[in-house]
Amino acid sequence: MIKELVKDAELLSTPCEKATIEDLQIAEDLSDTLKSIDDAACLAANQIGVAKRIVALKDDDNNVMVCFNPTMSRALYPTRLTEECLTCDEPHKVTRFAKMTAHFEIVEDGQLKSRKVELRDWPAQLMQHMIDHCNGKYL
Repeated sequence: MIKELVKDAELLSTPCEKATIEDLQIAEDLSDTLKSIDDAACLAANQIGVAKRIVALKDDDNNVMVCFNPTMSRALYPTRLTEECLTCDEPHKVTRFAKMTAHFEIVEDGQLKSRKVELRDWPAQLMQHMIDHCNGKYL
């Protein structure tokens, strides 16, 4: 179901709770909402009003991948950037890493399965933006 975006600073500043397989409906709502927004690349569950560690990202072909409980390790090549966000009114300066390792879970065979991927450039920037949302970093 497509949800309305939330701009409440208090909710967006609250670290999200760990997601479980029972949160599958939230993941579906997040995916539906992201697909409905032209030119959007990513969305976190707290941006639709649910403080769970679930994010959705579009690939180059506009396919949506939903990740549960994303974290980052091995971040290299910091760069200072200006980003925009669907739930913030003003662009903001952030430090992002050009190369990073993302750890997350995906739904496979009705269970959450761990994944680890190396990301570079734009996909790395998107994942870091989403991890910040999950951590309650109000951008």
